[in-house]
Amino acid sequence: MEEQRRLAAATAKTAPWKKFGPYLTERQWGTVREDYSPDGNAWGHITHERARAYAYRWGEEGLGGISDDQQHLCFAVGLWNGQDDQLKERLFGLTNGEGNHGEDVKEVYYYLDSTPTHSYMRMLYKYPQAAFPYEQLRQENAARSRQEPEYELLDTGIFDDGRYFDVFIEYAKAGPDDLLISITAHNRGPQAAPLAILPQLWFRNTWAWGYDDARPTLAAGPAGTVRAEHPTLGRYQLYCDGPAALLFCDNDTRPETEPGADHAGAPNYNPATGAYYKDGINRYVVEGDDDAVNPARRGTKAAACYTATVAPGQPHTMRLRLSQAELGAPFADFDAVFAARRQEADVFYDCLQEGLTGADARNVQRQAYAGMLWSKQFYYYDVAQWLDGDPAHPGAPLPAARRAGRNATWRHLHNADLVSMPDKWEYPWYAAWDLAFHCLPLAAVDAEFAKSQLRLLCQDGYLHPNGQMPAYEWKFEDVNPPVHAWATWRVYQMDKKLNGGQGDRAFLEAVFQKLVMTFTWWVNRKDRDERNIFEGGFLGMDNIGVFDRSSPLPTGGKMEQSDGTSWMAMFALNLMRMALELAQTNPVYQDMASKFFEHFLYIADAMTRGGGGELNLWDEQDNFYYDVLHAPDDSRTSLRIRSMVGLIPLFAVEVLDDELLAAAPHFMARATWLLNHRPHLAALVGQLQEPGQATRHRLSLLRRTRLRHVLTRMLDEQEFLADYGIRSLSRHHLAAPYQYHTADNAFTVAYVAGESDSDMFGGNSNWRGPIWFPVNYLIIESLQRFHFYYGDSFKIEYPTGSGHELNLHQVAAALAERLAGLLLRGPDGRRPAFAQAALLQTDPHFKNYLLFHEYFDGDNGKGLGASHQTGWTGLIVRLLQQAQQ
Repeated sequence: MEEQRRLAAATAKTAPWKKFGPYLTERQWGTVREDYSPDGNAWGHITHERARAYAYRWGEEGLGGISDDQQHLCFAVGLWNGQDDQLKERLFGLTNGEGNHGEDVKEVYYYLDSTPTHSYMRMLYKYPQAAFPYEQLRQENAARSRQEPEYELLDTGIFDDGRYFDVFIEYAKAGPDDLLISITAHNRGPQAAPLAILPQLWFRNTWAWGYDDARPTLAAGPAGTVRAEHPTLGRYQLYCDGPAALLFCDNDTRPETEPGADHAGAPNYNPATGAYYKDGINRYVVEGDDDAVNPARRGTKAAACYTATVAPGQPHTMRLRLSQAELGAPFADFDAVFAARRQEADVFYDCLQEGLTGADARNVQRQAYAGMLWSKQFYYYDVAQWLDGDPAHPGAPLPAARRAGRNATWRHLHNADLVSMPDKWEYPWYAAWDLAFHCLPLAAVDAEFAKSQLRLLCQDGYLHPNGQMPAYEWKFEDVNPPVHAWATWRVYQMDKKLNGGQGDRAFLEAVFQKLVMTFTWWVNRKDRDERNIFEGGFLGMDNIGVFDRSSPLPTGGKMEQSDGTSWMAMFALNLMRMALELAQTNPVYQDMASKFFEHFLYIADAMTRGGGGELNLWDEQDNFYYDVLHAPDDSRTSLRIRSMVGLIPLFAVEVLDDELLAAAPHFMARATWLLNHRPHLAALVGQLQEPGQATRHRLSLLRRTRLRHVLTRMLDEQEFLADYGIRSLSRHHLAAPYQYHTADNAFTVAYVAGESDSDMFGGNSNWRGPIWFPVNYLIIESLQRFHFYYGDSFKIEYPTGSGHELNLHQVAAALAERLAGLLLRGPDGRRPAFAQAALLQTDPHFKNYLLFHEYFDGDNGKGLGASHQTGWTGLIVRLLQQAQQ
């Protein structure tokens, strides 16, 4: 296949097919990186309005845009319907303080297709023909409480009667440095409507910060060509097909956009440098300011302005080509190249989807892959430079207090890489545990990119010298679940299978060595009493607990976390299994495997017996795992909240076979000695010495009886089991909220099926009832491993109380089917994730386009949170196939 050949060439570095891709973010404004405010108010420092005239320091944003892999040269689409007070150059959304459920994009757009080398890409933006309701969206959401749903763009009625444009943005590569661009606007309304389409080309500003003042240049060339010259990237030409006005300005900040400045009536250019400010094209088109663009037709930002009146029901297309080559007839082969790339993309996915039946399932999976691939971003952040300020940064010198502020202990962090984002608008920054989940679906289409992502967080510019992984840019020192080892092992296995049984041991070994440092950091920092009972704090599940677990407890003392301890047990087993694999070619790793095996045993012991006979994380009365509050007076209270915290112990399970153990005699001798001389440990973790199905051996936190207890509760439809997966909190707490009383306050955790009614962690995510893909995926994988050991000797009622028994593989498949059912059309033709949105469910121009939400309502499956989180919700690509097995 042609796409496979391109992938191989990119991996071998014989042809840079990934040099250009969708590496622009969708929101650079409102990010920590661009925050130079004295009070750390990132959302207020650079706003959506200010963004159009502000030159960013650390990255660029755009609508349907692309850039090179170091984001020197950027391309994106601008639109104007003749009604808006600004060009549509960036996606609009509410800030964390404006939304009644936190930050939220208020646009309608879809990623439809992409190959892994981005040789073909397609996305859709729906642009209203009436004035975009910016203030209406702000005001209505501001008037709503946390108990009310968000007010969305669809709710305004702006798409009624089809009065909008479907703007399809497509890319096809004729070569690594030769990109064909097609922009097609369909008028879905009943009347002709005006539209200006402004393809924009610009350079990221690298010259205004006091390091290198050399400016790249864009200039008008012959026959509608824009010539780009960059000292590192070289020369490119943007060829524009058909008549278009070429407009030029510069990617430089207009002075009145600086905080506290008042420069009303200031000129459109800087007389000292001759630079025309960044918003010049916007002012020229929207405000009719002819002096806002450079009459010399040169600068560092340019647009080709196409205007048309689009007839109802008709498409309007424009073609461009960005190429290093000097082309005499740039559009002669345009249609043929596009047709070839589309066909090659179809062939690539036909092979990938072999065995997946149903047109709808294949469409959902392909769009999920598209979202994963479109969500790559050039992520640039040097914390030391950001804290200290640049020599020529506006407002320099920065306040001294800034150096002790956010991320002050992460001065080593220097990132300048392509990274998979959770959501390029709501979460345009990596998160350690999100990224681990992204790598599984990515590995199926581009194993080398997946492996590169797992390497990233282990590199010196990311991993803290003390071994901690960075959580996310708002607070790098926060703690995410340690799932990196699990993801590394799974990607290694997938890649090994794809390569005919040949595993990338160099990759596995490199990541393993750094993960040992991370494991050691956990042991030294999150087990204060050295009892193998771990804290961890936040652990990515925002408001799941009765308190904010990343802040000091209102009671004092500490939280002994069932999830933190279980994650560490899983981490130990993952590292043990990786070490056993590496030991097949290097016996030294048997000692490392023994270390993690022994550590797992002591964690398992502590989870059951409290590490010394105190109150256990396992509650014998409820037959469930709970967090324990350890007060300053040394008293302990079991926090009896039936939540995902009590299901995470399922994840710590590993099955070993005789062949693997025979190849590691030193490891097996040490394991046998421990189990013989520490019989209480052997009783806790299951049968390493006693074989199960087909001479397999199990290590897990859950013995058979406890496994049955936990699964009985998990598979109860009155508790965790919902129509579309496993809830994050038992529905039992709807009628019986959990309460904890201190001298001053009462803290309550109640079942909330949908959006959060709490402002904990900003309130844009909710772990008190909804369904979340990452933990559901781990539940399914764990059940498969338990079945691999037990076979049909272990069956359980599914659902609880139904009298219908299934083995654990069948339960896993049934759960995968429920989760897949969130996005697939049901018997009534509706997708549960789209809830009651009639336009999304039935309109022919909406119903086949997919949104991949952050999480889903625990009662009805409605998609909630970030709407383009194809990151971990991209796990749907694997669940679809598991559901059909």
